[in-house]
Order: sequence, then structure tokens, then C-alpha cells
Amino acid sequence: MATRKTSAKDRPTYRCTECGWQTAKWLGRCPECHAWGTVEEAGGSPAVRTTAPGRVSAPALPIGQVDGRQATARGTGVPELDRVLGGGLVPGAVVLLAGEPGVGKSTLLLDVAAKAADDDHRTLYVTGEESAGQVRLRADRIGALSDHLYLTAETDLSAVLAHLDEVKPSLLVLDSVQTVASPEIDGAPGGVAQVREVAGALIRASKERGMSTLLVGHVTKDGAIAGPRLLEHLVDVVLHFEGDRHARLRLVRGVKNRYGATDEVGCFELHDEGITGLADPSGLFLTRRDEPVPGTCLTVTLEGRRPLVAEVQALTVDTQIPSPRRTTSGLENSRVSMMLAVLEQRGRINALGKRDIYSATVGGVRLSEPAADLAVALALASAAGDTPLPKNLVAIGEVGLAGEVRRVTGVQRRLSEAARLGFTHALVPGDPGRVPDGMRVLEVADIGEALRVLPARPARSGTAAATG
Repeated sequence: MATRKTSAKDRPTYRCTECGWQTAKWLGRCPECHAWGTVEEAGGSPAVRTTAPGRVSAPALPIGQVDGRQATARGTGVPELDRVLGGGLVPGAVVLLAGEPGVGKSTLLLDVAAKAADDDHRTLYVTGEESAGQVRLRADRIGALSDHLYLTAETDLSAVLAHLDEVKPSLLVLDSVQTVASPEIDGAPGGVAQVREVAGALIRASKERGMSTLLVGHVTKDGAIAGPRLLEHLVDVVLHFEGDRHARLRLVRGVKNRYGATDEVGCFELHDEGITGLADPSGLFLTRRDEPVPGTCLTVTLEGRRPLVAEVQALTVDTQIPSPRRTTSGLENSRVSMMLAVLEQRGRINALGKRDIYSATVGGVRLSEPAADLAVALALASAAGDTPLPKNLVAIGEVGLAGEVRRVTGVQRRLSEAARLGFTHALVPGDPGRVPDGMRVLEVADIGEALRVLPARPARSGTAAATG
């Protein structure tokens, strides 16, 4: 007797409870979100449906007739954040701010929420990680109090949407998107499906109401934003909040911005009274001395389009162990190792490989761009020879493995910033362009020419002397 074949309509399907991915057979691990044990039977295959044309919300217009005033940015009251956003918050824009725990995300956004609230613009602050009383204590400490700032503690998406109908805010701050869940979606808060549903609902509400939204996002141990990658595609602006927990400096860096450039960086200082913007943060990265000290060199780095003067320090000491230590802080270990090799081979500085070498930056700044190579090399050479560099000198340039000093971008902006802070001498690659008034610039072609700025000093026993 012939058996009846199972039709596609009767064949069961399986769906991941975390991300909603569907398949015709059961799998132990979802290939979309890589979660284990989340693929469950979801019944028969859904019928294929077609969407009929419906009513449009607004007629299509020639682009020249579209009113662009509705997308005019409004300042947040925090100039450093406005710099990164491209002038302020655009009505209907959704901004995702992500950073490590304890870096100051909640403190910054609470300050923004209070300063953006006025008689014509209400602000709603929704916290899902703390109680309303805890947020109030922080607001008292940093002075973020306003009669037009509304505060609630909710973790249910439907309750958050109800608060929007009641308060009618111009700005919504949600801390954080991983703590809010929809009762209509399976899965725990913070899961892929929940984050996608919560973000989608808030984005729709923001566009319909012309309400700006600031979402706080968690990060993984690798520093990436937690949740589905789709979240970063859905929002209009993605910002990263960076900083060492043991330092005062905090940086807000734009990763994606539909309304402005992504090469701007906002600088903040975190202290007991809250967080404040730094219009001139270079003072955090310098140590003012009456006399120069061996092993120190100044450079000018570009954070986005902003030039910052930073100090590189190095120390070399004799060691008795077979494998000398190489310790870095604020610098890339690989680039410091390259500079050591170039100094030994091209700069003819001996005995570096037999000494403990420590290198660091001042103030918690991280120097990762190649333009700091020349300053790192000179700081190491100065420490090795125990001879200080001339006072008020900055070094800018990338150093290649052949010992050549290469050109870098923004030399004129870097020199202008150094001149503004009172530095009078600079080592730069060839053809630096217009030089600021009162600054003497020495163009160097290779590391040998750069090392000639070190005063000649006879070598001591066990100590390398820099020779050009």
C-alpha cells in the first residue's frame, strides 16, 4: 500500500527563539546567532503571502520641495557631545552610545538629559539597570536636576511606550537597551530577538513623534557592541565611549553618523562631581618641568580632526635576567618593538636588546597612529644615552624599517597646536607646508638625522650612546 507523501504545507519548521531564524530541520546550534539549544519546532511551514498595495502615509515630493528644517539639529547643552554629533541631536534621530562598564555612560547621558530639558522640550529618562532613587542620588551629585526632566524605572517595552504617550518628550534616554524586553517576544532580555524588537519599536516611535532617542548599549569582552549587528545598522548614530577606568580622560568617538562626520572626537574629564567637557585637553597629557629630563619626548597626535599634544616617556635599566622586560602603557607594543629594532640597526644604538625597557604615555592617552613613531624613537634613544632632548621640542613623523622618516597627515594642524601651547622647535618629515610664526622646524629624512638633536655625550659602561 502506497504511503501518502508529506506535503510542504504539513512539514514542520523550526525557529530559533533568540533571533527568529527558521529552518526545515532541527539543529542543536543556531547558525545565525550561534546560540545553543534555542532551535524549537514552530509548526507547519507558513503560507506564502503577497502584500497588496496600500495607502501611503504622505505623497512623494521632488527632493527640492522637501522641508529640510525638520532635520535641523538642536544642541544638547554639552558642546563636546555636540561636536561629535555634528551640531546636536536631530529630531527623530536614534543614537546608540556604547562603552565598557563604569566608563561614565550613565553619568554623561543624565547630564545631557538635564541640560536638554527646558520649557518647550521635555526629557524622559528610562532606567532599566537602577532604581529611580539611585538615579536621583547621582543627579544630586552631578547637579543634573530639572523640572522638565522626567525619570522612571521600567524594563517592559509596553510600559516605556505608555510613558511616551503620557510625557510626550522631545528626548528619550534609555539606559540600557539590553535591559528592556517585550512580552510578545520569546527570550530573555538582552537576547538577539529582544534587542531587535525593542530597538525597532523605539526607532518607529522616534520617527513618528520627531523625538530624539539616546540608547545605552553594552559591549562584549572584546569591546564590540553586544547584540545583533543589525542594531548598529538600524540606528542613525553609533558612538563609542572610551577611557581607562584609572584615568580621568574619556573620549566619545563617532563610528557612524548619518548627520555629520565620523572623524570627530569629544574629550571629557570624569571626576567626583560628574563629567565635564574639555575644550583644550592637551594639558592632561603633559608634564611641565623647568629642565628637560632624559627619556621624554613630546608629539602631536590627531584624535579625529583634533590635534592633541602628548608626552612619551621611556626608561632603560640594566638587567641580570636572560630575557629583558618590554613593558608599554598607552603605546602599541609592536610599534615600540619596531622602533627598538630601527634604533639598533639604523641608528647604531647598541645594547638596547640587553636592557629592561619601559615606555608609557602621560595622562592615560593612547597613541596608536604612526605619527608618534619619531617621538617614541627619540624618547628611547634619550633614555638609552641618558641625555635629555632640547626644551620645547616636538617630534612628528612615521619611521619605516629602513630608518626613513615618512610624511603624515595634518602636519600643519599639529604644528599650529604645538605653537599655540608655546613650543618653539619641531622635528618633522620633509615638506611640512606652512610653518607657524615663531616656530623653528627641522626637516629630517631618516632616523640618523633625527638623532643629531641629542647632545653628544661619551658612552658609559653598559650604556648606549646615541650617534648620528
